[in-house]
Amino acid sequence: MRKKVVLFLAGLCACLTSYCQDPEFTQFYANPIYLNPAMAGSNICPRFRMNHRNQWANISGAYVTSSASWDRYYDALHGGVGVMITNDMAGKNTINWNSINLVYSYYLKVTRNFSILMGAQAGWNQKFLDWNKLAFGDQIDPRDGFVYATNDIPSGRLLKDRWGTRGFFDVSAGIVAYSKKVYGGVALKHLNTPNQSLKLGRSDLPIRLTTHIGFDIPVGTESKYVNTTSFSPNIIYTYQDGFMQLNMGTYFKHGVFTAGFWWRTSRRSDSVILTTGIQSGTMKIGYSYDITVSELTNVTGGSHELSLGVDMNCKIKKKNFRTISCPSF
Repeated sequence: MRKKVVLFLAGLCACLTSYCQDPEFTQFYANPIYLNPAMAGSNICPRFRMNHRNQWANISGAYVTSSASWDRYYDALHGGVGVMITNDMAGKNTINWNSINLVYSYYLKVTRNFSILMGAQAGWNQKFLDWNKLAFGDQIDPRDGFVYATNDIPSGRLLKDRWGTRGFFDVSAGIVAYSKKVYGGVALKHLNTPNQSLKLGRSDLPIRLTTHIGFDIPVGTESKYVNTTSFSPNIIYTYQDGFMQLNMGTYFKHGVFTAGFWWRTSRRSDSVILTTGIQSGTMKIGYSYDITVSELTNVTGGSHELSLGVDMNCKIKKKNFRTISCPSF
C-alpha cells in the first residue's frame, strides 16, 4: 500500500511542479474528435460519443477521465461541426480539469478516390486544485505522522473555499487524408501553449503532436447485404514535451463484433491492450482493458475504459462526401 501511495503522490507532484501530459484514451477511434479535430463530421450523419476511463484501478484516487462529444456534416458549410466536453480527475478530485471545445472541419474532395479533412478547434479549460487535500513535509511528526499544521499557504488565483483555479483558452488543429482503404492524419493541440499554472508563475501547456495511420483490409467478398469481415492495422504516435508514446495494433471486425489487440510503449514496453465491441443498429458499445507490462505490473491493476456511441440516420446527399472507413473502437 505504501508503494502505491508513493507512486501516485510522485506523479501528482510532478503535475503540480512541471508539465502534465494530456489525458489518454485507449479506444482512439471511439473518441474521434479527441484524437483529431479534423474528424468532426467524418461520419456525415449526427454522431454522439461517450467515453469513460479508469486508469490504474488498484491505486486509490488515480486518474478518472470522461468525455462526451457530438458532431455531424453540413453540406452548406462544406464540412463538419462538433462540440466536445472532457473531465479529468486525479487524487480523488484533488486536481480537476474541465474543458469544452467547439470544432469545425473543412472537407476537400481532391480526386474521386482521395479526400482531405482540415479541422480547427477552440475551447475553454478550467483547472481546479483542492488545497485542503494536499499534505506537506512540515506536517509530519517522525513518530505520529501527519499531526502539524502546515506553514504553506495557498497561492495564485484562489476561490473563497480555498480552491486554486486557472481558466485558459486553447487552440488546436488537425488534418486527415484518406482513400477507400487507407487513412491517416496529424493533430496539433495547445498551439497557443496556454498557462495552466495553479500556483504563482507560469506552467505552459506544451504542444501535443499526434500522428496516426491505418488501413482497412476486407476479407472475403464485399456485398451491400453482408457485413464484410475486415482487418484494420493501425499506428498512433504521440509526442508532448519530451514524452513519447507509440501505439501499434489491429482491429478485427466480423459482422456486428469487433476485437482489437494493441501494444503501447514509451521508450519501453508499457501496456498490452485488449478491446472488444459490438454494434447493434445505430448503437455501439466498446470495452478495453490495458494490461500493464512495465515495472508497475503488480501495482496498477490495469486500466478499464468504456465507450458508447450512437450513429443517427439522416437525409443528406452522400455523393458529395466520402466517409472514412476507420474502426469504431
